[in-house]
Amino acid sequence: MKDFLRNSWKHRAHIVMALPVFLILLFFSYVPMAGLVMAFKSFDYTLGIWKSPWNGIENFKFLLASKSTFLSITKNTLMYYVIFTALGTFLNVVLAIAIDQFLFKKAAKVMQTIMIVPVFISYAAVQFIVYAFISTDTGILNNALGMNLRFYSTPSYWPVILTVVKMWNSVGYGSVLYMSVLSGIDTSLYEAAEIDGANKWQRIWYITLPELIPMITVMLLLSVGNIMRSDTGLFYQVTRNSGVLYSTTQVIDSYVLNAIFKNSNFGFTAATSFFQSIVGLLLMLFANGVVRRLSPDDALF
Repeated sequence: MKDFLRNSWKHRAHIVMALPVFLILLFFSYVPMAGLVMAFKSFDYTLGIWKSPWNGIENFKFLLASKSTFLSITKNTLMYYVIFTALGTFLNVVLAIAIDQFLFKKAAKVMQTIMIVPVFISYAAVQFIVYAFISTDTGILNNALGMNLRFYSTPSYWPVILTVVKMWNSVGYGSVLYMSVLSGIDTSLYEAAEIDGANKWQRIWYITLPELIPMITVMLLLSVGNIMRSDTGLFYQVTRNSGVLYSTTQVIDSYVLNAIFKNSNFGFTAATSFFQSIVGLLLMLFANGVVRRLSPDDALF
């Protein structure tokens, strides 16, 4: 105990610096986990969380009550996760390498700053930008093509529309992580490869990409934990929560949000969050186990 107190006092500056982050994690990530008990209760406002009666797995049964709806929203959630993760990772890496290889470094920094801006724009505002492009009567796209496409009543268009919006919103910011890795690569490796006769593409393939693989692996492993979660703003606001589009736009999170607005069943919400978290945890453990077996150095733990 004395050694612990002595070391704590010795590193008091570091402890003070870490304290805000620790408190944020504690109060916003761990304390709210106590609310998961609502998943197994019939929540009553007048009784509160702890005095509300237990109802076993009834909330989970309510989630699975409509088999066709549950399968549809689960399919959409997984489909968009795969599309966003695969395409997003590819574009993040390509953009990071392109900026890193750009000859005019000052211009590259300006481009990088501009590309980060979309991530700070709320989807509440993005929905108006999207509407300006694809509105049936006044949309820029319809006027430019001389067509009359009804985007807000045709579900088949929306996987593409949502993918474009998501990539526009996230790719610029996502590439920053990979650029930080690129900035740390020893330039002597490129110089040695150039002396050996390697052209630019060969240097990228044999030096740059292998250096990025650990970061790509870590980001993919972390994303697997959120495989059952989606960006609610993207699917609820950009689509304007149009019921006609639900077959291709409704995911688990937007389904839960609609359920809250309709019946305020917080026990159902907690059950859904619990289900998403358990599935995400199991998949992340499985994915990390596979990575640890194939490449131990790249595993999270």
